[in-house]
Order: sequence, then C-alpha cells, then structure tokens
Amino acid sequence: MGLKRLIAVARGDLPADLVLANAKIVNTFTGEIEVGNVAISEGKIAGIGDYLRGRMVTDLKGAYLAPGLIDGHFHLESSNMVVGEYARAVVPRGVLGGVTDLHEIANVCGVEGIKRLIRQSRQLPYDMFVLAPSCVPATAMETSGVAMGPREIRRALRLKGVIGLGEFMDFPSVIRGDDGALDKLSCAGAGVKEGHAPGLAGRQLNAYLAPLIGSDHETTRYEEGLEKLRRGMYLMIREGTTEKNLEELLPLVNANTLHRCMLVVDDQSAGDIMREGDLDAVVKKAIRLGLDPVWAIQMATIVPAQYFRLNGLGGIAPGYWANLVVLDDLEDFTAGLVYYRGKLVAQGGKPLFPVATVKATPSSFMGNSFNIKTFHIEDLALRPESGEPWAGGFPVIEVVDGQPATRWRTFHVHARDGIIDADLGRDLLKLVVVERHLGTGNIGKALVKGFGLKTGALATSVAHDSHNVVAVGTSDRDIYAAVKAIEAARGGMVAVAGGQVLAALHLPVAGLLSDRPLAEVAKCQGELEEAARGLGCTVASPFSVLSFLALPVIPELKLSDMGLVDVKAGRLLAA
Repeated sequence: MGLKRLIAVARGDLPADLVLANAKIVNTFTGEIEVGNVAISEGKIAGIGDYLRGRMVTDLKGAYLAPGLIDGHFHLESSNMVVGEYARAVVPRGVLGGVTDLHEIANVCGVEGIKRLIRQSRQLPYDMFVLAPSCVPATAMETSGVAMGPREIRRALRLKGVIGLGEFMDFPSVIRGDDGALDKLSCAGAGVKEGHAPGLAGRQLNAYLAPLIGSDHETTRYEEGLEKLRRGMYLMIREGTTEKNLEELLPLVNANTLHRCMLVVDDQSAGDIMREGDLDAVVKKAIRLGLDPVWAIQMATIVPAQYFRLNGLGGIAPGYWANLVVLDDLEDFTAGLVYYRGKLVAQGGKPLFPVATVKATPSSFMGNSFNIKTFHIEDLALRPESGEPWAGGFPVIEVVDGQPATRWRTFHVHARDGIIDADLGRDLLKLVVVERHLGTGNIGKALVKGFGLKTGALATSVAHDSHNVVAVGTSDRDIYAAVKAIEAARGGMVAVAGGQVLAALHLPVAGLLSDRPLAEVAKCQGELEEAARGLGCTVASPFSVLSFLALPVIPELKLSDMGLVDVKAGRLLAA
C-alpha cells in the first residue's frame, strides 16, 4: 500500500503527507538550482513541481532545500559518544547519514560489539551504514582484544545494515599478495571494498588496486591524489580533528573529477563537533576556499551515495527518501529545518528526538574491557639492547602537525645506568603503549618529539586501532600514574602531574565511548586540553594526536605494545 499511495500522490490523485512549498531545490544530479514544491508521502519524495495538496504544507519562502549530508568515511568512536548522542549532535547540522566500519569497537569487542551499535542506531533519525572491518587487528604487530579472520568478516557482512568491506589498512600484505589478505578481500565478492593507501604510488599502488579496492581517504598530497584518481579510485578528501587535507587536495576537484571526489570527516572529536560542526563544517570550509556550493553539497551527498550504492539517498527525486535540509544560505550551510524520512527531526540547531540511555558497568559486555597485567614503574624503563641497530642514532617518532602520519627522526641519546630518559631540552619525551586486552604484559617503549610537555603525562585508552593504553610524558612516575588512572576508570583520557590527575574524561563503553551527552563530553575534552597546555603541550588536539601514535598502518614510525614499527616496511624494529 505504501508504494501505491506514493505513486498516487505523484500522479496528483491523493494529497501528500507534507508539501514543502516555494523551495530553491539543490539538484545534485545536474548541479543546478530548481524552484518548485516537493511532495512527500510514506517518508519518500513523491514528486517535484506544482504540488499544493498536502495534509501539511510548509512554505519555505524561497529557502534552499538540499539532501541530507552523508559522511562517506567517519569513525563514530572518535567522537567518544555512543551512537544516540552522536546523532543528537550531528543531525541538527544536516548530517543524516554516514559510513563507518566500527573497527575501533571491533578491536575491543568483535562482531558482537558491532551488532550492539547497529542495534542502538536503528531507532534514530540517522542512517548509520556499516562496513565489515577488514583488519582487526590492523596488523600482526600489535595486540587487540579480538582477531577477525575471514570467518568473522563473513559473519559481519551478513548483519543487516552492513554494506561492504571496510578500509583495508594492511596495505603491505595486499601488495605482497599474502593469502590471508586476499582471503579477507574475497569475502566482499563484488561488493564495495574501501581502501587505505597512504603514500602509495606507481607499481605499489597498481598492486594494491588489483583486487578492485575502490577508495582512499589517506591522501595528503596533490600529486598523490591525482594519481589515485587516474587509477580509478574515489578520492575522499578529509578534514577532521587530526587530519587536515582539504586545502591541499581541493584543487583536484574540477568538472571532470567531481563525480569521483567526496568530502569526509574521518575523525572528529566531540569538542570540535560542538565548536565547529561535523561534515557540515567541512562543506562550509570547502566553500570558503572557493568551491562552488552545489559542488560541495554533491561531494557530501550524491557522490558517497553512488559509490556505496545507497539507493534512494543523496538527491531530491521521486522515490528517494525525504532526508532533507532547509537552508537560508548555501554558502553558510546552517541547517534551519531538518527532515528525516519526511518527519521534522531538528529545528534551529536543536534535536527534536530523544535517545535511549546506554550504560556500561564493569560487569557488562562492553564495560568489561580491561585486563592489564600487573606492572611496576621499573617496567617502563627504556633500555636499548646491546648490539643495538641504531648506529646512526636512536629512532624517534616525530609528530606531524595536522596529520596522523609521523616522521622517522634519529637522535644521539645518552643512556644513564643503561636507561634512556626523556630529554626536555630537545623535546624528546617518553612514549609507552600498555597492552590492555589479554594480560600479555606487553609494554612498547619509545621516544617521541613534538608534544612540548615540560612536566607531567597524558594518556588515553583510545589508541588506534587496537586501543591499548598509550601515554606520553616527562617521567616514568607520571606515565605510570596516568596509565593506572585509566585502568581504574576502565577507560578514558587523563592529564597527570606530580602523580595526581588534573583532568579526565571517563569512557566506560569499551574504553572508547562515553555514555554522557555532547556538552559534557566536550567540556571534559576542553578541560583535558587546557590541562595539557598547562603542562607545556604545544600540540593542537593532543589526545587525538596521541591516539594515532599507536597506529602501525600510517607511515612512517609508530609504536605498538610489541615495539617500534617501521610502517613502510611492515616490520617491527628490534626493541
């Protein structure tokens, strides 16, 4: 009956449920602005034209009407909010859908964790499309709570709402043609296979693309992006809390490449969502940088919808879902009214829908995620082995501002009584990764440059992608206190000085998510960043930067619980 009624409304034989009259309609198919009325029935668009009959008629008085934004690549977990609170934060901004592979939750809780978040999303006016995580853990050079092989991936692909295979981060294994990597890729069949190809070019890029991997969000340079577009990839241009690639890559967008380019967030903190926005902020910035507003909207609606085969989304046309945003000004892109499947769900920046309360306790499935083997301060000591392979200098991870990538630097360091300590004069700080899932006792130790801390330590249980506890500090005493504080809270972020916690954010859901609203999460994040600055930290978004230092699939040098990782070579260095 629903389809019959929709067709009857389209013919003009029956009144619509809702008519949005006198709208300037953003046509994402042709790139033009149309003037007309939009008839909505059964949650879908019945027609565009001179429709006047409706159970409700809203006169938009010449305001713009655009499709709801769709984030083609984001990680829910980076917001540190459960899915309901995330939706309440982004839907009022016109973001009505997103594609995520939930590999952060999967590294801690496996397929069952994915199922629970999908279940929580179903009652929301927000479409969360999930990709089956392909690399859990991201590599064999780290310890995660769960390992997902082909069997688990196939199980995830069968879940309702799962639409393809998530970013294949272990690019060295694909390039080598490892059987394990190819078995995972084969699980997706002819479905979408999302990519992760930082810095790949030439024959290596060709080898990575041979299994028909279709997209990349790790591109940071113009020439890199151009080659990937020429080789058939969809280019995801990201601008988030840690990743800032928009200015460099936007010149790649032209009339010939527009249909292959998307705007995405990747990772956005709760604080940045509250202050600046989410995908809407990326659209606004692209427009400020000179991109045509309609092009910017196309890159955040119809392009991801077509790439991910999201039929009925990304445009305003008969049969499409009535996921719509009303705007007074395209360039400003501030949502006034937001409709999800024809129902008003946000107005004036405020959500008009409640969410179910999600609580995690130490005894619950997603709250019981800490199993750190007992260790002591002495276990944090950094001791170079005899016969060390650092004849040209000791390897140091250098932070790259605005990027999750790092540089591999070398410094001559001094070991006092066989122990290498932080060198504050040269901004060489201690970095540790403490395994928290299986009780292995693994502790990775290294030096990092770029944080600027003069005292104290910072630590977080959000440590991509295996989410062990990562900490940076000026002394083993404060690093130890920071890790133990996170263990006691069963997840979170802390700033510590003199052995005392100065600021904290508790993340009781898998050590990744808070069960609190956006404003509370953002307030705690602000207090953490203020405390970090008080300790001398010079990095913007220090906890986001810290979380990526344990990710051994983005070059050049990273630290896992097993030790330093040469990412390009795909190997562990000697401890």
